[in-house]
Amino acid sequence: MNIRLKGRWWYLAIFLVAIALPHIVTSRYVGQIIIMGYLFSIATLSLNLILGYAGQASLAHAGFFGIGAYGVGLLTKEGVSFWIALPLSALLAAVIGFLVGLPTLRTRGSYFAISTLCLGVIISIVAGNWVQLTGGYTGVVGIPTPTPIRVPWTVEIRFDSLVAQYYLVLAFLILTMFAMHRVVYSLTGLSFMAVRNNEMLAEAAGIDTFRVKLTAFVIADFFAGLAGGLYASIMGSISPSTASMELTFNWLVYLLIGGAATLGGPIIGAFVIPIIMESLQFLAQYRMLIFGVLLIVVIIYFPRGTMGAILQLGEKWRREWRKRQEEGTGVAASQRP
Repeated sequence: MNIRLKGRWWYLAIFLVAIALPHIVTSRYVGQIIIMGYLFSIATLSLNLILGYAGQASLAHAGFFGIGAYGVGLLTKEGVSFWIALPLSALLAAVIGFLVGLPTLRTRGSYFAISTLCLGVIISIVAGNWVQLTGGYTGVVGIPTPTPIRVPWTVEIRFDSLVAQYYLVLAFLILTMFAMHRVVYSLTGLSFMAVRNNEMLAEAAGIDTFRVKLTAFVIADFFAGLAGGLYASIMGSISPSTASMELTFNWLVYLLIGGAATLGGPIIGAFVIPIIMESLQFLAQYRMLIFGVLLIVVIIYFPRGTMGAILQLGEKWRREWRKRQEEGTGVAASQRP
């Protein structure tokens, strides 16, 4: 069997496991953790685009997540269909990202990070104090579940059960992965990486670095808003903590441990780490010490994260396999009469 084909079987196996998972895991508590892992995977994938591929440290990501969440929460409570509210809220996050990116992306390095950090704090403060719109620190409660899909001549697909919500979030995660794959492995994605590796050299090569960074920022904000909208509809209530800086730093940790500039790394980090942390609940506050040690070990010994280590091992295995094939071919040739 071709070695490339063998590698693709893993993707099929993971997909089949994901499809079967809600029928294997019957605990509602564990099911909700898995759904949150998928939601945070979408958010971390979008952060990976701007930070891992474009090299811009955006610290306002939870703010755009919160914009999407409040957008869906407020619109659906007014009777707007979830399927209209979700793209509108994601587009709102993207538009605000565009307006914010126009001045902030003209800065470089730590100045951009500080600018977005301030923006994230501002969004969180506005969410907590604009009582007439956001409900203040009480938040928005009673957010309806996603609007049922009516398929002509067949049954109505509802999303009021945990299993249905699981498949809904899984579908959006797959959609996000597909979109990120298409972006990263395009000329636009190559421009992102050129700016990340050496912005001055990219400018010298004729790349409009400001436009490239703005494009990455807007796309990342769109998917952050999409994840926030899904979160609001699944959870049924939101508060200013939805846009807190703590979420942004959690996603940064997921990205570092999982592997930046890889498509699988953000999912590994956002899916596995929360499960590990929940499993260590019995250690109370000491679990953060274990988490810190894990982060230090990964950064020192696996600078490309878990996914980077897996890819490195895979590449090493492929080289050894080719070497054995070549040696076997050479021996067979030498034994011919």
